[in-house]
Amino acid sequence: MVKHFNIAACLVAMALSVSACRGDGAKATEGEVKTRSTSTQKESVAPARGNISHVESYDYRVVAEYPHSSVSYTQGLLYHDGVMWEGTGQYGRSHLQRIDLETGEVDVLATLDDEEFGEGIAILDEQIYQLTWYNEYAYVYDMDGKLRHKIPYQGEGWGITSDSEHLYMSDGTSVIRRVNPKTLRSEELIYVTYKGQPLDMLNELEWIDGKIWANVYLTYSIVVIDPATGVVEAIVDMPDLYDRLVDNPEAEAFNGVAYNPANGHIFVTGKDWNKLFEIEIIK
Repeated sequence: MVKHFNIAACLVAMALSVSACRGDGAKATEGEVKTRSTSTQKESVAPARGNISHVESYDYRVVAEYPHSSVSYTQGLLYHDGVMWEGTGQYGRSHLQRIDLETGEVDVLATLDDEEFGEGIAILDEQIYQLTWYNEYAYVYDMDGKLRHKIPYQGEGWGITSDSEHLYMSDGTSVIRRVNPKTLRSEELIYVTYKGQPLDMLNELEWIDGKIWANVYLTYSIVVIDPATGVVEAIVDMPDLYDRLVDNPEAEAFNGVAYNPANGHIFVTGKDWNKLFEIEIIK
């Protein structure tokens, strides 16, 4: 079981070390909290623009609970045209799959090789992108899960989302890269800050109404980022969701954000969680 922390605590800990953010005795997953030896980590942090002192705090209401496979290590989650898609991780059980919300049953469309660790997923132009953690390439599928091709990229892959024109990738640092969908080469670096400080450990991403919503790894927090400035404008903390899990000892980090534009709700879950939650955000 992984310990979780709030954003403020992790910011202080990040200034000292990544392991401090885990806390004593916390189980590290994905290679000691994912080794952050990425190319963007070496970039100098650009000064933030916009109002960096005020961060809105959103509340939330659980609208519904759905079953979720406790052997699905959620790395990417998205809701597209009424279908829930999921990319899972862990060596030997990384998949691209669809989820039946009512039953929790999964339809596995693609399985990665045993030496590949699946990461985030995104849909753009009726193609599904699935990142890999260390392998430095993304799989691109058609909407039936049939592999079209692979695209190489540099550094680690964590989360990915789309604004219907570009793709945005995270790598566990405080930098989100806007990339070309055909090459995955960086077109712009977005330096993410929370109250003026770089916010590390950005993980799963979702594009919602012109903003990037991001899980912060090893917290129950989702932050709302202005992609034009990198400034965190709002935060929603959901620690109570873990308490709703029953008979789920394998449950690990809170991860996965999917948006339903039809009603404005989001779906969230976690790695190996046995529930998936539909959430109404209260601003």
